[in-house]
Order: sequence, then C-alpha cells, then structure tokens
Amino acid sequence: MSGLLRLVPDEPEPAHDLAATPGPLRQRPRPRWAADPIDELAEELAGVCAVAVHPDEIAAVLEADGLTGEQITERYGRADAFELAAELYARVPRSHPDPGPRPDPWRVHPAQFLLRALVFTLPGFGYAIGAPLMTGARDGYGLPRGTVGLVVSALVAWAWNQGFAHRAYLRLAVGRPAAGRCLQWGAPLGALLATAATLTAPRSTGVTAFAAGQAVYLAAATCLLVLGRERLLLLTLLPTAAGGALLLAVPLPTAVRIALLLATVTAVTGAAAYEILRTRDADTPYTPPPALSPLASLPYGLFGLGCGVLTTLAALGDVLRHSPGARTAGAAVIALTLSMGAAEWLLYRCRSMALTALTRATTPRGLLTGGARVLALCAAAYLAALTALALTTGALWPDGPPVTAVRLAGLLALGTVLWAGLLLQAFGVAWIPALLCLGAAGAESAALTLRTTAPATAQLVICTGAAAALLAVAAQRLGRLTTHR
Repeated sequence: MSGLLRLVPDEPEPAHDLAATPGPLRQRPRPRWAADPIDELAEELAGVCAVAVHPDEIAAVLEADGLTGEQITERYGRADAFELAAELYARVPRSHPDPGPRPDPWRVHPAQFLLRALVFTLPGFGYAIGAPLMTGARDGYGLPRGTVGLVVSALVAWAWNQGFAHRAYLRLAVGRPAAGRCLQWGAPLGALLATAATLTAPRSTGVTAFAAGQAVYLAAATCLLVLGRERLLLLTLLPTAAGGALLLAVPLPTAVRIALLLATVTAVTGAAAYEILRTRDADTPYTPPPALSPLASLPYGLFGLGCGVLTTLAALGDVLRHSPGARTAGAAVIALTLSMGAAEWLLYRCRSMALTALTRATTPRGLLTGGARVLALCAAAYLAALTALALTTGALWPDGPPVTAVRLAGLLALGTVLWAGLLLQAFGVAWIPALLCLGAAGAESAALTLRTTAPATAQLVICTGAAAALLAVAAQRLGRLTTHR
C-alpha cells in the first residue's frame, strides 16, 4: 500500500526526523501551504477510504505507510492513526465497487429435468400393465382386495427412500465409496420394509407380488437417481414404457404383462447393483464418513410420508369417502408426477435468480424484496406448468373425475406444498416442511374420516394454508445473506 500518500513537502524536516521515521511517509512532511492537510490526505487516499467498511482499515493503511504518532500529531493535529482514520472515513463518501462476474453454481440445462420427469412418470404404466394381478374380490371401498396393503407399502417406501436418499447424498459429499456402502445396505432394507408393510392389511397373492416388485423397483431407482444415473434408469424402464404404449392399441395377455414387469424390475435391480458395487469400490481413498445421527435424515423421511399421504388422498379421496359415482383421480396424480421435472428445474432457477438479486441489493430490505419477487415468479411458473399438465391429462384420461375449478385449485395447492417444501429442504430447512406437510396430511385424513367436507374442498383449504406458510418461510429465508453462502 506504500506510495498511496504522495504529499509534496514545501520544506524538508530535520534529518534526524527523517532517519527516525520508517516507511515512505518519512519524507512527506505536512504541506504548510495546505489550508487543511486532512483534506489533501483524504484526496490522496480517496480510493482506500471509499471502499473501507470500517475506519480501522484506513488506520492499517496509514500504519503500513510508516506514518508515526508524532507525525500524525504534528501534521494533522490528531492523537493517533485511529483518530485520523475516523476523520478520513467520515469525510470520504462510501463508494463500493460492483462485484465482478462470478460462476453460477445453480445454472443447469432444462433437458436434465425433462429426463427426470420421464423416469418419475413412466413407472405409472406399471399399474396399467399389472391390472390382471389386482382382479378378484373387492374390499369395502370397491377397490381390488389388497389395495390398502399396496398403498401402505408405497407410503413406507416413499418415506424410507426420501430419508435414505438424503443420507446417501451426505455420504456422497464425503466420497463415492462411502455413498456406495450406504446404498448397499439401505436399499435392500428399504425394499424389505416396504414389502413387509403389505402384509399388514388384507391381501391377495397377485397384489402382494406386485407390491414386492414395486418396493424393489423404488429402492433400486432411488440408488440410480442418487448416483446421477437417470439415463440408465430410463433404459431399464423401456419394457414398461413399451407395454404401456401397446396397451393403448391392443390387449396384452397376462403372461406378457408379467414378463414386461419382471423385465423392468430385473433390469433396474441389476443396474443398481452394478452401480453400487462400482461406486463402493471406486479407485479413490476411502475416508470413513463422520458420525451422522439418523435424526438428521428423519425430517426428510417424514416429509416424504406426508407427501405420499396427500398424494394418495388426492387420488383416492372420493373412493375412500364412498362418494356417489366415486372414481380414482389418476390423471391428477400423473400430472403432479410429470410436474416434478419442472419443479426441480425451477428450484435451481430460484436459487440462481436469488443470487442475482443478492448482487443487486444494497439494503437488507432490498434483498428481502428481491427474494420475494424471485420466489413469486418461480412459484407462478410452476403453477402454470402444473395447470397445463392437469388439463392435458384430464383430457387424455377421461375415466377419472372431471377437472373442476375446485379440483384444479386443490391440485395446485398440493403442488405448491411439494415445491415449497423441496425448496426449503434445498436451504437445509427440513423440520418445518416435514411438520407442515404431516400436519396437512393429518388434517385431510381427519376431514375424510369425519366426513366434514368433500375431499377436494378439504384438499384446497388445507393445502392452501400449508402452502402459504411454506412460501412465507421460504421468502424470509431468501432474504437472508447466510442462505446464499
């Protein structure tokens, strides 16, 4: 920093003062022609003073240039460097330079999430292909015997895989071998628990077999998604996708249907096992992961359970309530599943746009306003995508209930709950979305049991309240500097 103070002396000081003063300032005595030498010093140090956030930064520059306390007192009439720095800080207005361009870690290509939307949705064809396994006696809701066990199994798998995926991602940050060991034990255990859950309700052989295959598929697919192998997962789904396409044109024999389902389950299991072993035995030094309490992943599992219950009620609410002419709202669930690709992409866009808003904000209030604006824009974009998907699937699959204004609004509220909850999880806020989502699921379940209102109306009211709370928390988080570290 030496050389910043270039005062031209009018008259040199005695030689003993120059020898006793270190640094370049020892040859720059107070200019006697200056009416106020501090103004001259402020002009010379304007660049330093303008960007300083505290007077101590200026004092450090003065001391680094060799300005002693005696010289400060004689030339500038101040007691020490700190008093002089405070004076300079007060005289020079703040003028912080704009930050230079920085890489955006949240910039991603939308095609990646289109692929994820496909792998989220194509498994739905499995239910159409496996329909012969769910024939026979009906339960008290008019559904195939064993449907309750199938739903319970899916909820257990959904909850387990959400928490398990979080734990595996944390291990992946430590190293691929650690993630491989986590997946090696967690995936089979999750499949076993989900299969066992089927046995807790009245069942049939066909539904139990289908539920077991579903549990194995979900566990294996979770492993491939954690490892970023979406394309491989899509390839394993080709038999199911082909079977679903054929069903639109011709009926398929039961044996062919079972073969298609077994082909997908076998392929995805084999692919997951191969990737797990390859990851576990990666040619990198194995670092034992730090101790991680299961409670760290618990809220992610609870959030998954709440989302599963809300989605199930959206699909089966009318049937479970014994409403006249009740039909399963499968088209709404398909739309919601398809929208998850757009939801994930918009999560990244929200983080990216929030970083841009951060660089433009000059006050805490400006940051909060900018974050809220970004959140509103991304949420609106997601709701627009979900609306288009809901109307399209409703037109293509007319067997379900009609897409009324109440049903559509309720589906949008549910989608907002899922999207806002995932956004908060991306910020590391896990318990708030877990509790709100579980609370909404419990409230809808109670409304269904007590028959207080129609399922679609209950979904609209309850999910709207939960979505508003989640968005409020998300807006507050986006307005914090620490959120964007």
